[in-house]
Amino acid sequence: MVYLQSAEYVSDYKIALVFNTGEQGVVNLVDIPSLFEVAKPLEDLSVFQSFFLDEWPTLAWPCGFDLAPEMLYERVTGKR
Repeated sequence: MVYLQSAEYVSDYKIALVFNTGEQGVVNLVDIPSLFEVAKPLEDLSVFQSFFLDEWPTLAWPCGFDLAPEMLYERVTGKR
């Protein structure tokens, strides 16, 4: 099971992620607000920057949107 150990804002829509597997990298989530209606508030960069790690743990935002750790892992590592 893949989950996040840490997440740190880098710039724009980029977040540095560290996974429980020891793998890490920067994910660019610029496309996310246009892919999901509930993620529309993230178009405002100050709202995007308000992410936190939830109980799974994965990236979540106060607007109620979150991203599956597996999707983030695939975006960072290219592995499924």
